[in-house]
Amino acid sequence: MKIVSLFSGAGGLDLGFQKVGFDVIWANEYDKEIWETFEKNHPNTILDKRSIVDIPVDEVPECDGIIGGPPCQSWSEAGAMKGIQDKRGQLFYDFIRILSAKQPKFFLAENVSGMLIDKHTEALSNIKEMFRNAGIGYELSFAMVNASEYNVPQDRKRVIFVGIRKDLDFKYEFEQPNFPKLTLRDAIYDLKETVLPALPFNKTNGNKCYIPNHEYMTGDFSSIFMSRNRVRSWDEQSFTIQAGGRHAPIHPQAPKMKFIEQNIRIFVPGKEHLYRRLSVRECARIQTFPDNFIFHYTSVPAGYKMIGNAVPVNLAKFLARSIKRQLIENSAVNQVLINKAIAV
Repeated sequence: MKIVSLFSGAGGLDLGFQKVGFDVIWANEYDKEIWETFEKNHPNTILDKRSIVDIPVDEVPECDGIIGGPPCQSWSEAGAMKGIQDKRGQLFYDFIRILSAKQPKFFLAENVSGMLIDKHTEALSNIKEMFRNAGIGYELSFAMVNASEYNVPQDRKRVIFVGIRKDLDFKYEFEQPNFPKLTLRDAIYDLKETVLPALPFNKTNGNKCYIPNHEYMTGDFSSIFMSRNRVRSWDEQSFTIQAGGRHAPIHPQAPKMKFIEQNIRIFVPGKEHLYRRLSVRECARIQTFPDNFIFHYTSVPAGYKMIGNAVPVNLAKFLARSIKRQLIENSAVNQVLINKAIAV
């Protein structure tokens, strides 16, 4: 089945779908800092580099599915929370514009859990209605999932929309995962000895990294960062990997940050040398990218941005397999009914 990917980023969602046999034939990503990473890791996918608002629908190929995560910053609880009033939030309309024109068998859209706060109730309701009414219409399924339950070593809550074209006569059902919870020890323990700090001005070490991308951003920590404990231990799961190096969690070699008073914590005195940010590669591991998926950048913060904006590969893989299974099973059921009708 052929897939079109919108707002592709580095392609975590795409990779998950590829791993279960989908063919991502065409993708769109406007951020030039990501192009090299996407093209080198997805050599069989055509990458359109225009802004999605400038892409005519007749230049998007026919496909069986459309997947993507429209930019989430305007919906984030950590951001301005402008939602659909923000231009980035309005990019949902372009997802729906292309969906309405191409009419694939299914679509999957992903976004942050901040969409669910009361402030966005009306906007979210309208988005759901637009999904349901796109083209000839879609049966819409909607859920908030935590990637920590999907073979991902990280607390990461995300909203997932899945639509099945109405003429296929079934509604997608979210399937329950049954994975043991992965920890930081499972994900990154073997990387603890070979990390490098970024070069001055947080420039990359490039091929001097012992393991590709295994380097961490240096520099001060903001007062907001220091207001909470940012350390999870080896036998816990990671905090959410965010799209910014300044907000990367602290490596589990460090002790939990010391509480001083409300909204103020410090690094344990005498242990300050243990407090470093997770490396770009460690964040990629926590997002379940394989080690042979190389991120290309000159500035280390750009690596964190690509990874933090991605859908964890293992979550994408689970959802892709689930969608594929239900499409095949329901197609088989419909064929049996057709055959019975013909026989009568």
